[in-house]
Amino acid sequence: MKPDLSIIIICGNEENMIFDCLKSASFAKEIILVTTSSTTPKTIKLAQKAFPKIRLTSVTQTQIDFSLWRNTGYKLATTKWILYLDADERITDALQKEIITKINSHTSITNYDIPRANYFLGQRVRYGNSYPDYVKRLFKKNSFKGYVGAIHEQPKIDGFSSALKSDFLHYTHRDLSSMFQKSLKWTSVQAETIYNSQHPPIVWWRIIRMMITKVWQRLIIQQMWRDGIVGWISVIFEMFDTSMIYSQVWELQQPKV
Repeated sequence: MKPDLSIIIICGNEENMIFDCLKSASFAKEIILVTTSSTTPKTIKLAQKAFPKIRLTSVTQTQIDFSLWRNTGYKLATTKWILYLDADERITDALQKEIITKINSHTSITNYDIPRANYFLGQRVRYGNSYPDYVKRLFKKNSFKGYVGAIHEQPKIDGFSSALKSDFLHYTHRDLSSMFQKSLKWTSVQAETIYNSQHPPIVWWRIIRMMITKVWQRLIIQQMWRDGIVGWISVIFEMFDTSMIYSQVWELQQPKV
């Protein structure tokens, strides 16, 4: 019998990733695929063809809202436990066994953090705060209250927490082109969030200071240089993202013509 577990997957345009993601989740009793406005028909078709019993639900809102997406899937879950999985993540055999063991045990723990092994440009990275990169994703459903926050969303849950030892595999930033597109997309969302928080007026030196702070933190304090050229590329992109975020906040703060 399959474990009393629903795996909820948030999916955008993931034609090249969705099959392996679903395959790693196939041990669960229930798989719920939440599609968004960016999900391509081919992605959905591939998912349904490979896993006909998958449950599909869609969110048509074009605005980015991770809590909305995650909560939409949560409301459909019918099992005792739920696990959130992104399309670019994989559940290893070791993690699968550990999840099954934990949810079948009689314990007061209601939620678990799971470490992620991150891959940038196809290479495993370990520095720059990229590991263990814990994410809270496994919940007992009757203790889980849903997510809050459009981005950097956080779960609300009652009870006691613990952590698993086995990793998710996370294939983020798979090529430079997608990294750049994500930068353009997410920096605008983050800028809107900062602007809406009534951030003080941006001055030129603050943009430079934030860029230098990001480089110092990632490259020196968190030793991202030790990941080689992939680490340096990541730092450069983060510096670029920081400049884009605060430049866009400045733009939003200017009088409307």
